[in-house]
Amino acid sequence: MTDPVENILCVPRKVLDELGVFEGLSLAVDRYMPALLDPANNLFLPRPAAEEDPTYKQIIPYLVIRCGDRYLHYVRGKSGGEARLHAKGSIGIGGHINDGDTRAAHFDPEAYNRAVERELNEELIVPASYRQTVSALINDDSTEVGRVHLGIVHIIDVDTTEIEAREDAIRDIEFLGAAELDSRRERLEVWSQILLGGLAQLTAPR
Repeated sequence: MTDPVENILCVPRKVLDELGVFEGLSLAVDRYMPALLDPANNLFLPRPAAEEDPTYKQIIPYLVIRCGDRYLHYVRGKSGGEARLHAKGSIGIGGHINDGDTRAAHFDPEAYNRAVERELNEELIVPASYRQTVSALINDDSTEVGRVHLGIVHIIDVDTTEIEAREDAIRDIEFLGAAELDSRRERLEVWSQILLGGLAQLTAPR
């Protein structure tokens, strides 16, 4: 028996173009998020088709775990869903949103927030108390992976570094400062490289 096809949250590329396409990091959260989460602008598509169709952007929450001035860094294991990112370092915990996160054909902000919480708790064992802020968006049309994905950057502020992975795809967790991360820049996945350049601009509460 074959596995069922996963249906994932997407927005038409033209929605991003109409809002103002950007390359790299954008802090204009208030411009983009209401439109992206407007049920009139999003839909679920079979993942195999979406991965090959740049006329749609797959919405990926990209969760950055911060403790003081240090950030959670890990290495992507082979069991991760995106083979093109295996063995890359990352400072973002991310994943697709699928139609199991909603009872409707489209997606709204409440359903999105539930999906982010699910993603965080599926990937990591985190303390009960943390603070979360949507801080930026990432778009990278220069790579095969980037052309079909759009990242929503969430800063997750925690008070302890005692955090563990729930999945084999997240290996070698450690908390590093900006200078330490910069020394590893070439080993980071592209989104993490983009994000590293804008860490000082992100204004999540501490």
